[in-house]
Amino acid sequence: METIRLKKKDFKDTDNYWKEYIGKQDVSDYNGNIEIESNLGYVRFNSIKAKGYILAEAGSGIKSGCGIEAGWDIKAGSGIEAGEGIEAGWGIKAGWGIKAGEGIKAGDGIEAGDGIEAGWGIKAGEGIKAGLSITCKLSLNIAYRIFAGLVIWRQSNNMPDEDKTISCGKLENGEVCFGILKETGFSEEKKEIEENNLSGKEVEVNIDGRIYKAIIN
Repeated sequence: METIRLKKKDFKDTDNYWKEYIGKQDVSDYNGNIEIESNLGYVRFNSIKAKGYILAEAGSGIKSGCGIEAGWDIKAGSGIEAGEGIEAGWGIKAGWGIKAGEGIKAGDGIEAGDGIEAGWGIKAGEGIKAGLSITCKLSLNIAYRIFAGLVIWRQSNNMPDEDKTISCGKLENGEVCFGILKETGFSEEKKEIEENNLSGKEVEVNIDGRIYKAIIN
């Protein structure tokens, strides 16, 4: 599998705090790995997707107007932020925070130095760990353990509750090992999104009179 390495010349400065991608290579659906060199700050793409991994080295973060998706890992030395969803076949890890306008999904674990926030639900095949709070508006579905508020640059008696809160519509699965769980319930609008989000659900399909069961990705 080929790897493309994006360097400073592939980005231009903007009036905002990020650099805009201007490279010639189409990274909206790249058949390989994508690496971003270190110390670029936040670099922004319209959309970024890789069949392999996406790696932003130390001092570089990833921002996308649409989604961020990788067949393997997504890792950033700084933060990861998407206007839509963030999805990785393996793990998601950020030195700073992770934020998605829609859902966050990882086949393995999810880890962030700061907070983790999703406009929809969060799902992980292993555990989830955040330096600050974990927030999602729909279901939190974690296979194993959940930790929030693990930053090492604060004393525990100076940590406000909101910085160690695990806030979700409903905890579907997972063991809260550190943090304060707050289930907010679903509004009618949130229920509609949750019901229409079929990822991971089992369905029956009738083909030529035979019944097959399948899991929706």
